[in-house]
Amino acid sequence: MSQQPAVAVLGLGAMGHAFAANLLKKGFTVYGWNRTRARGEDLIASGLTLSDSPEEAVRDADVVIAMLSDGDTTENTLHQVKGALKQGATLAQMGTIGVEKTDALIAWFASERPDVAFIDAPVSGTKAPAENAQILVMASGDQTRAQAAETVFAAIGKGTQWLGEAGKSSRMKLVVNSWLIGLMQSLAESTRLAEEFGFTTEDLWKVLDGGPLAAPYAKVKLAMIASEDFTPQMSLVWALKDAKLALEAKGDAKLPALEQIAQLWQQAVDAGYGEQDLASIHRYLKE
Repeated sequence: MSQQPAVAVLGLGAMGHAFAANLLKKGFTVYGWNRTRARGEDLIASGLTLSDSPEEAVRDADVVIAMLSDGDTTENTLHQVKGALKQGATLAQMGTIGVEKTDALIAWFASERPDVAFIDAPVSGTKAPAENAQILVMASGDQTRAQAAETVFAAIGKGTQWLGEAGKSSRMKLVVNSWLIGLMQSLAESTRLAEEFGFTTEDLWKVLDGGPLAAPYAKVKLAMIASEDFTPQMSLVWALKDAKLALEAKGDAKLPALEQIAQLWQQAVDAGYGEQDLASIHRYLKE
């Protein structure tokens, strides 16, 4: 069996932290960096080498995971580490940063560091699935250069779906998240209607359960609504970011519902719901 690749994780927020923790559990050498160092300190006892700069984190890594908060941060950080990346390293950009930033990074690395295999690899799944290594990796790029990356993806997720040339995955990620956002808004409104008719969230799930509409995601969000515990799996402000990225990249596609949801969710964020789970849109609708 070939030796496990050494991995650097840039960004130790909810998802990056989960990736690093799962890699450490499976015996990988893991370097980590986060702008707020404290986010990674709890993993030091498990073997994480916590670095003070992204350049230091990537220097000895065979595979570098970028899981940063937005496109600008990702672009700035990856430009910063250009000279520190190992010869022939693999760079897996796993954050949701939209089409424009993804395409710009692909072109930039092809020009500046063609020896680096750039894999566009956002994921389907939020905090809890990531912690349990149950995310799906949507990968695109040169699969013939991705052996090390696939070893890492297998350790942090339940599967990898390859979608073609680099950049395809970031596009599919926006498609998937547009569906998720529409589902959440529809679920929140349907639940409000159910409540007006005197039904509970449990009543609603009992009718859905076992039928073709019984999406596991809906069950999780209904439980949040019932308990009014909106501890974020995916915060409303980040879901809104993804809706805006989809609208920016939509081209000639008509997306009137997504446009209206983005406007509504912006109002909810402005009203103070941004750091709560996106299911908190239900509570906002009750105001």
